[in-house]
Amino acid sequence: MALITLRALDGADRGRVFQDMPTPLSIGREEGNSVQLNDERISRFHLKIQEDQDKIVLTDLESTNGTKVNGETVQLCVLRPGDVIMLGRTVLLFGSREEIGRRLAGLRGVDLTEGVTMDTDELDQESNSISLEFELGFGDSPDAQATLHTLMPPELPGSLSPGQTAQLAELLQYLHLRIRGLLGSVKSKKKSDRVMLEQRQWQNLLDLQDRLAGYLRSIGEPTE
Repeated sequence: MALITLRALDGADRGRVFQDMPTPLSIGREEGNSVQLNDERISRFHLKIQEDQDKIVLTDLESTNGTKVNGETVQLCVLRPGDVIMLGRTVLLFGSREEIGRRLAGLRGVDLTEGVTMDTDELDQESNSISLEFELGFGDSPDAQATLHTLMPPELPGSLSPGQTAQLAELLQYLHLRIRGLLGSVKSKKKSDRVMLEQRQWQNLLDLQDRLAGYLRSIGEPTE
């Protein structure tokens, strides 16, 4: 059972810390939620957070006003330390300072385990020094949030059945072939850093984005 930390950055509950909350948990304005918020713009049971295959997964519970993570509307997404969850007028920061510090250090290429000869206590002190450095510099570094919210390639899901693996491969192959066709149609002007796309191919690109949006919605809101 994973334990997670949420901190309210804005809204009526600003300053509250929900530390080491066991998963699964629900967030909403009604009694009975693991995290009850004083926000009339969020739903009675707005979202849930659970652990699945060593990932922390957020699911919007068909809320009236929706849920955003790092500014993007989501129905289903994997949470990582430093992610910002927006629901109603409330803004929640996911992860403890230590977890966010370690993730930021990892994104910057710091490997705490490389060449480590320290004992456990010394390693804990090293970890704390990195997270403390991050905490002190967080407000002064304009690149900190950008680094945390960099769009990184996601991992492929594990433990799929052969049929599910074949379906996923077919879907990725479909997207790959369409994108390859679009790239092959691009024309560049000489002595220019601009490229041109024909109107028909531009509509092809928009149609591809539309299909991706539909896939994402179907995954986030599966039919019963």
